Parts: sequence; C-alpha cells; structure tokens
Amino acid sequence: MPAAFFQACLGKRLKYSSCYYPTGRETLDQAEDAMLELYGQRAGLADGQQILELGCGWGSLTLWMAERYPQAHITAVSNSHSQRQHIMAQCQARGLDNVKVLTCDVNQLDLPTARFDRCVSVEMFEHVRNYERLLAGIARWLKPDGALFVHIFAHRTLMYPFETEGGDNWMGRHFFTGGLMPAADTLLHFQRDLSLDQRWLLDGTHYQRTADHWLANQDAAREQVMPVLIATYGQAAAKVWWQRWRMFWMACAELFGYDDGQQWLVAHYLFRPR
Repeated sequence: MPAAFFQACLGKRLKYSSCYYPTGRETLDQAEDAMLELYGQRAGLADGQQILELGCGWGSLTLWMAERYPQAHITAVSNSHSQRQHIMAQCQARGLDNVKVLTCDVNQLDLPTARFDRCVSVEMFEHVRNYERLLAGIARWLKPDGALFVHIFAHRTLMYPFETEGGDNWMGRHFFTGGLMPAADTLLHFQRDLSLDQRWLLDGTHYQRTADHWLANQDAAREQVMPVLIATYGQAAAKVWWQRWRMFWMACAELFGYDDGQQWLVAHYLFRPR
C-alpha cells in the first residue's frame, strides 16, 4: 500500500503499530507520541548514540529519534523501497542529516561488528522465523555495553502462525502472510547470545484503542482513501478492499480488547549482550 493510504488512516507520525494510552483519553497523535517516549525511556536512548532500527516502517520511530537526539546516528532497515523514499523525503523536509535507511531483508543484513549502542525493533520480530540467528547477528552488531529493545504484540501463553489456507484464515491470507503471533515468553527461550534484562507487558486495550482510531480515520477520509484503493487494487476490487481494511481494523480491535486486554498483549523487552 502507498504512503497516502496510511497518511489518511494513521496518526501524524505514521506509527503502524500499537500506540500508548496512559489515561485512555488520548488522541491518536498523543498516543503515538506517548509510546515513542516510552521507547526512549525503556531502551535507554540518548544523544550521541549509534542506533540501529530493524523494521522501521514509515519512519515513526526513526524520525522521532532523529529529532530527539540530533547528535545520534540512526541506521534504519526496511525491506520496502517506498518506505525508504518516504523517510528520506521527510528527513530532507525536516533538515535531518543523521539518518541512513537500508533497503534489505533483515535475514540478509550484514553490518560491522560492535558498531551500535542500541538496537530497537518495533513489530518486526513477528515476521521472523529464525530468532536465534537474528539475535546472534544483533549481539555481534552491538557494542559490549549495548542493548536491544523489542516491541512485539503477543498472546499471553500461546504462539501460533498466521496460515493462509482455509476459510478461517482471512487475516493471514490478506494482511499478515507468513507472520507469527508470538507468546509473551517466546523470546525468553532464545537467550544464547543476549540475556533478558527486563520485560514489560501492556494490556491489549492500548492496541484496541489504536485500531479503533485507525478505523475512525479511514471512515472519515473516504474521499481521500478510495482513489488510493482504486489505484492500488483496481476499480472493480476497490470497494471490497475498503471493507477489508475496515474489517482488519475491527478484527485487531476485537482481538486485543478481548478479556479486557488480558489475553493478547503488547510486550516490551530489553536484552543485553552476554
């Protein structure tokens, strides 16, 4: 999907991941900023650091870090050329010269040893199958006193794949092909190269509110969104995809809101090299 769709549906920072609602009354823009602030605190980000971001999306965290820490150097990794183009255009418009974006499959990433003070990753590990290999690479790329901060969505106890076959696997077929739902303890089983320093669990109502805001934004921007859907999916399929995206936001909201957000969660982890 082009950036124009997400500019209509997401908040001002284009954060395509769970936001944070400490009071439950925040606007989407406020909740985006609140989660980014939380990352900064929990990851121990600071000016002057060399920071690696794996799976940078549309640059919400990349650009926030570049603005907040002007003497830091951010290397962001995305497998999308359009995301790189968007981020670099934003850097130019904002006068930011401390960002480099690599277009690469994270499984093929090759970086210098002991280069980075921090590695951060937001909702990217759900697309990875070989955790041990990736974490070994991150351990090599981090300085001895560095740290890895990870944000994922997770089920409290169960890990499962998003399948594409069968009538019940609508989300895996249309939106999350090849993805996994980790359990809250999945990454704890992969501590050969990095050891867990701290874990935080946020209840799923934060994601529920986020998805509800995305749905409301799409509904309010129909005249802006429909031409994007027509250009992307074709005239005949655009109305179907309008509803599919609406159903996707609804499904996410219902999933993470189930049981008052106590089953599907948002999990944060801080790991350090052994």
